[in-house]
Amino acid sequence: MQIKKGAKLDITIDKVLFPNIGVARIDDQEIRVKNTIPGQKVQTIIIKKKKGYYEGRLLELLEKSPLEDQPVCIHSGECGGCSYQGILYEKQLEIKEKQVRELMNNNLTGSYNFYEIVPSPFNKEYRNKMEFSFGDLEKDGTLQLGMHPRDRRFDVITVNQCQLVDNDFRIILRTVLDYFRGHDYKRYHIIEREGYLRHLVIRKGLKTGEIMVNLVTTSQEEHDFTELTELLKGLHLEGNLVSFLQTINDDYSDTIKCDKLIVHYGREYIMEEILGLNFMITPFSFFQPNTYGAEKLYQTALKFIDNPEDKTIYDLYCGTGTISQILAKKAKEVYGIEINKEAVVIARENARLNNLVNCKFIAGDVLEKIDELIEKPDLIVVDPPRPGIHPKALEKIIELGSGEILYISCNPLSLVRDLKILEEANYRITDIQCVDMFPYTRHVETVAHLIK
Repeated sequence: MQIKKGAKLDITIDKVLFPNIGVARIDDQEIRVKNTIPGQKVQTIIIKKKKGYYEGRLLELLEKSPLEDQPVCIHSGECGGCSYQGILYEKQLEIKEKQVRELMNNNLTGSYNFYEIVPSPFNKEYRNKMEFSFGDLEKDGTLQLGMHPRDRRFDVITVNQCQLVDNDFRIILRTVLDYFRGHDYKRYHIIEREGYLRHLVIRKGLKTGEIMVNLVTTSQEEHDFTELTELLKGLHLEGNLVSFLQTINDDYSDTIKCDKLIVHYGREYIMEEILGLNFMITPFSFFQPNTYGAEKLYQTALKFIDNPEDKTIYDLYCGTGTISQILAKKAKEVYGIEINKEAVVIARENARLNNLVNCKFIAGDVLEKIDELIEKPDLIVVDPPRPGIHPKALEKIIELGSGEILYISCNPLSLVRDLKILEEANYRITDIQCVDMFPYTRHVETVAHLIK
């Protein structure tokens, strides 16, 4: 069969490549379609011919996969947030582990232990942070507050029954939405660059119960938030509201940036606990969004380290210093480097709160600041953003010649790229293990341990 661009085909997905690319075959010709899972029969339109395969775009789900036999969230037909809805959790774990295992085996040359994936302690209501968008489903339609439907970045569907967060999040979402539906304020239109309401960010310490509500608006209107503040304070929540903030953001992009922060109630931070240590979380600091999953992630990472006692450790891309401080309880010295200056300020404060004097945090680019460290590392820990380690920074890491590297990754594709380079630089991969931090989504964390 000859496949042409624009052809509409009915295909059955055989397997999925990371992160969400379904693979089907017709007469030994491979077709790849995003946002599909094994066993689904779908209609696709061929949009591109690539080396060795055709790329299709999903048009319609014709038949569900046999894997899709579980109750789904009521928003699953509209919300684009969860790609593994309806799949038994154990099957989700199998899919993720198989994807990463195949990716590593097909690209790495050495032998290593690949362990069974670590499940999230909770597969529902596990998130400690959620960023909701204001919007509508049609021009000048009813105000919505929630998530973007898949492939419709300018539309928003209200998700007031979302199961990734607990009931406190859902109560706050409904309260804020009802309040602004009763006032004549428009959502911000990113193309027209007009409007007031942009985002609602809710953070909650799942162990401490402390809740932060951060309303993101433009400066195009002024509003007295006394009434909304009292509404939020009067809610019957399982947790405890300690912070109601307003972030003024006039940036043209959809990214949340802070031109001005206003405190309407309480303080500018909440507290959370990880493995017996206390951590301050500010409105814009990164913190693993699954508290109990983060504990599993760090426990998994620590078990691969060969005796951290008396070691000098570099923690690169350290964020607010979570793993730095967990390691510091045993290590001789830990040096954390992070480009976000606010995160470094918080990391230093967290170390003070936890009475850790052997942690030093440095603000700046890893590529530059790594040269300023005099004491050579026995162990290097890297936990980079999704694109992975900058090639020049990876060169410097290799030049340091540390006997041990622990790589924590939120993106197996950039991880396998960097591991191949480390293999070529005479590092041997000893252990790899996935940790599921994001049930019902395609995302997965992976830990790799290497020795020189």
